[in-house]
Amino acid sequence: MKSLAIIPARYASTRFPAKPLAKLGGKLIIERVYRQVQQAIDDVVVATDDERIMSAVESFGGRAVMTSTEHRSGTDRCYEALMKVGGSYDIVINVQGDEPFIQPEQIRSLVACFEDPATDIATLVKPFTVEDGIEALENPNSPKVVVSRDMKAIYFSRSVIPYMREVPREEWLSRHTYYKHIGMYAFRAKTLGEVTALPQSSLELSEKLEQLRWLENGYRIGVGITTIETIGIDTPEDLRRAEEFLAARG
Repeated sequence: MKSLAIIPARYASTRFPAKPLAKLGGKLIIERVYRQVQQAIDDVVVATDDERIMSAVESFGGRAVMTSTEHRSGTDRCYEALMKVGGSYDIVINVQGDEPFIQPEQIRSLVACFEDPATDIATLVKPFTVEDGIEALENPNSPKVVVSRDMKAIYFSRSVIPYMREVPREEWLSRHTYYKHIGMYAFRAKTLGEVTALPQSSLELSEKLEQLRWLENGYRIGVGITTIETIGIDTPEDLRRAEEFLAARG
């Protein structure tokens, strides 16, 4: 299968303007993401809406395309980028532009989901551990995923699912494997075009989770498991944490 990795990167951000151009350990965040992805996928492109980001990517030898400023999601931006890049790709990987610690094996796990012909879309999950604590499990900003025996997503929720009836909350993590959603996606190229044309669904609007639109419309989401914790950068405070993480890794 021929794969293309697309990294959506916007300039405007309410919580962290110009985030892709911020430096982490002396390198631009967007360059760190690009280099990590490049270790797993030969064809990588940044999809941006700003000439400054495009210029920065080209300055470190990367590839970028300009996309509309009107997109509602990274998925929509990825589809426009795919149309502009052209070529015959089987799989399109959407890599968040604020994940400088993404690991090549995580990307390979996504692509491996498509070895099952029944998979339309792929994503990653990470098991919660007892050490994470019940507070981490109950955090609504950390969506949970229920998977089937054949590793297909059944449902995504900001609530704790399943609810363990007649089991004390403090025992839930030791009595059941709960999965945290890692917000990385890959699509069959045909599927990417289809899902961007779908209207928002009732489940999506309720939970504010785009992937529920896909489930509600019958798309099969394959799930890969990772034990690697990544650090996404949404705010300047996250960047400070990332600097500490990078320094600790040497």
